[in-house]
Formats: sequence, structure tokens, C-alpha cells
Amino acid sequence: MPAPAQTSPVVHLELHTGNRSSACDFYTRLFGWRAETIDGRSGAYLALELGSGFGGGIVECETQHPLWLPYVEVAEIDVVTARAQMLGASVLLEPREGPAGWRSVVATPNGGEVAFWQPKARR
Repeated sequence: MPAPAQTSPVVHLELHTGNRSSACDFYTRLFGWRAETIDGRSGAYLALELGSGFGGGIVECETQHPLWLPYVEVAEIDVVTARAQMLGASVLLEPREGPAGWRSVVATPNGGEVAFWQPKARR
């Protein structure tokens, strides 16, 4: 299988946790990250400014083990999701459209998780 034609950057970092307010308090006090609550159709999202224009957020969900989920920007989400699966990943979330773009999530063969992000301007 050939290597990808270009490097894909991490563009967003999201914490999935069972206690959003406690996590927000910890990270804003530790690193000085600015937090902003954004209300959406599926509930509130806590956006974080992580520095140097790099964004992130905190999602409250029913998880046994909180985890940081990196979002990697890709040119063709369907192709990259299928490529990850061919390399042994399990698809946790098939490519799904949102207001600003498409995302999918895979579990890697070594136990990590990664999200793919394709902005609408590229599709």
C-alpha cells in the first residue's frame, strides 16, 4: 500500500470525559486555556483555545476512561477512513456531515483512537 502523498496535520484536540466542568477547571487553571461554551442542537460544547490558534474542546459523555481525541485534517475523508480500516483500524463513527465539515473516528490496532476531519471547503 503506497504512503499518503502529503503529511496530514492535527487540527483539533478534544477531551472526552464524564465530568466536563471539572476538566475545564483543571486545564484552564493549569495552562490558562480560554474556554467558551457553545450551544448546539445536540447540547453544549466547551471550546478551548489551546494557544497559537490551535483549537480544542471538551465533550461530556458516558465514558469509563477519559481520552484525548486528536482530529487530523484530510483531503478525502471516505478514502482515509477506508485506508485506516485496511490497515487494521475499526471504524467507530462512519463519515458524518456536520455544519463545518465531515468527520469520522477510528480505533487503531494498537488501542488508540483518532478522528479524521474534512472541512466543507475541500469536499
